[in-house]
Amino acid sequence: MLSRICKQFPNADVFTLFDFLPEEIKEQYFHDVHFTTSPLNSMPMIQRYYRHLFFLCPFLIEQFDVTGYDAVISSSAAFARGVITRPDQPHLCYVHSPVRYAWDEQFSYLEQGHLGFGPKGAIYRYLLHRLRAWDTRTAHGPDLMLANSTYVRSRIRHIYGRDSEVLHPPVALDEMQFSAEKDDYYISASFLAPYKRTDLVIRAFKEMPNRRLLVVGDGQQSKDLRMLAGPNIEFLGYLDRADYVRTVAGARAMVFAGCEDFGIALAEAQACGTPVIAFGRGGAADIVRAPGGPDLPTGVLFPRQTVEGIKEAVEAFETRIDRIRPQACRDNAQRFSEDRFDSSIADALARVQSGQIARA
Repeated sequence: MLSRICKQFPNADVFTLFDFLPEEIKEQYFHDVHFTTSPLNSMPMIQRYYRHLFFLCPFLIEQFDVTGYDAVISSSAAFARGVITRPDQPHLCYVHSPVRYAWDEQFSYLEQGHLGFGPKGAIYRYLLHRLRAWDTRTAHGPDLMLANSTYVRSRIRHIYGRDSEVLHPPVALDEMQFSAEKDDYYISASFLAPYKRTDLVIRAFKEMPNRRLLVVGDGQQSKDLRMLAGPNIEFLGYLDRADYVRTVAGARAMVFAGCEDFGIALAEAQACGTPVIAFGRGGAADIVRAPGGPDLPTGVLFPRQTVEGIKEAVEAFETRIDRIRPQACRDNAQRFSEDRFDSSIADALARVQSGQIARA
């Protein structure tokens, strides 16, 4: 998404706390873009432990001097929004999510990190408390917030008490191979972390031995999930882009049980003509057109984040498979095109610069 914004504003500078992108990726997507990083970026082995330094990030983001620019666009999943701007300087903020681990998912993250109420846990809880105070204080800095989904818009309203506009992230439709012919396998594709709930998908398919599941991705849960799987479940690990797209395009459906802020993999699956079976909370509710609505269905949403909920959704999909057509999925994905994203960003910035939107 950042690369799309940089293409629209080729003379812009990028300020980021950390830059771990390989040179070949930067050459491909950020050619001639100048990156400015925080002092922490040059510390030895910083990529291993930078997440533990979150308590320094509010201070560090405020040290970037962007006051000399005509306008500021921040792409924020946590801290970028807090950059200091002039009172008369237009500031457009694209919000991927309010800081997950500081708000409603704090307890889940603490549990995963085995941080109870001992000395270390108490320190982390206090630092997250301080982060919430900073996050709330800086929430009204941007003139306009763009949320990447309806779900994130509701979180912004609940946490910060201000409204935002929904602008879905861009999908490179030209890169997504469309296939109307589907194989007999289902696919689950994500980083294998606890919050993705791939464990539920694997447990569900283990109880459906006549259904084949391919699991794409690696992560901290990889070993445990492999031990959990049955003979009808195959792990493909990391795939390069071409193999990934080809595998998604050939799938009977993509199955996802997590709650994503948006879920770009789900939108990419739709662009390949692949139906999506997903937990009906989060960005999936924006992406998937469920049966019973005014539009042609492109998948099934299940209301309960459980093994039984997934099994019921798969069976419901099988009964409707003739009505959930690959071309309808592809047509649905046009809503997430790069051209649509580009024009919406340009329009939003123009409105901010012209003063049509009063500073919150």
